[in-house]
Amino acid sequence: MKLCWLDIRSTNGLKDAIVAEALHQRVDGIIADDLADLTNLPPTVTRVLFPKDAIPADLTGADVVIVDTDKFGDTATLSLKFPGVEFGRFVEIIDAPTLEQACEAARTETWSYLLFRDPTKIPLEIVLAAAGAGKDTGKGKIITQAADVEEAEIIFIVLEHGSDGVAMAPKNVGDATALKAAAEERSAPVELVELTVQETAHIGMGERACVDTTSYFGEDEGILVGSHSKGMILCVSETHPLPYMPTRPFRVNAGAIHSYTMSKGGRTNYLSELKAGSKVLAVNTKGETRVITVGRVKIESRPLISIDAVAPDGRAANLILQDDWHVRVLGPGGGPDDYKVLNSTELRPGDKVWGYLPTEDRHVGYPINEFSLEK
Repeated sequence: MKLCWLDIRSTNGLKDAIVAEALHQRVDGIIADDLADLTNLPPTVTRVLFPKDAIPADLTGADVVIVDTDKFGDTATLSLKFPGVEFGRFVEIIDAPTLEQACEAARTETWSYLLFRDPTKIPLEIVLAAAGAGKDTGKGKIITQAADVEEAEIIFIVLEHGSDGVAMAPKNVGDATALKAAAEERSAPVELVELTVQETAHIGMGERACVDTTSYFGEDEGILVGSHSKGMILCVSETHPLPYMPTRPFRVNAGAIHSYTMSKGGRTNYLSELKAGSKVLAVNTKGETRVITVGRVKIESRPLISIDAVAPDGRAANLILQDDWHVRVLGPGGGPDDYKVLNSTELRPGDKVWGYLPTEDRHVGYPINEFSLEK
């Protein structure tokens, strides 16, 4: 889980409201330059002091103190002077020497609080790489200052791992909620179910959607697609070799335009409403997921095939695909980590495919507790 620190040193008169929102959202830390702003905070939040001119003689009320070591001395000495308080090093990166200081801090400090003045994320990539290569890997945490939630979202995923946390000065009430949501936008796994094919049928012409994404899929990865919100089948990407055409490991020939697929936050979307910039859920055969971005959707008229499958408990799924051999789904293999790539036109009753059977009904894509019959 990524850390969220809220910086309340400048809150334009909204300090009390912002702190209340931050505590409600259970942010991980609150940064202040005055101990008085920290002492009454509950133990659920890390109280971070960022002193301006001097370190108070008594640090009661602070859990972490971030310091400019050029001004206040090294953190090791300060830790001996103030036992029970953790110290972190602040580095403002403006050139090559300060970048090296940041790399050193990331390798050795309990907390590294980094402020990058240039908009490029290359210096942060260098710091994260240096931290990963250091002998003290895993010892400390890197907190990177973000100007807004949009920048925080990028910082969270730089070099895939991203910074351990983000500090942000909120401008308005609501910013704490948005930051927490960005930090938690890590998709939960889904429980895949072994479905048995009951019937396939050639159903004539219709429109199908190819979903091209801005990410490469793994060989055992695709997207979940189904005619009903409570039953989907795992469609594999074009990662595996095909006759007459090159592989396109960013593409899933997903299904008919009416079909549902899973997107971020547990929401569903129709394939027909996806567009450049939409988010969909990539799923592998272990049920592990990640949110990826759609780069393009191609909708074209093609012959279609309908696949009906059922779970051991009787719940059913239907998938309508392009009626072509090269359109494929994923099924279980011989072992717990094995899988099969199955050509849709060769599926027969009794074949096994991987499916997902949500229990919630849907309204405009959101899960909802109400009666809904799909057939």
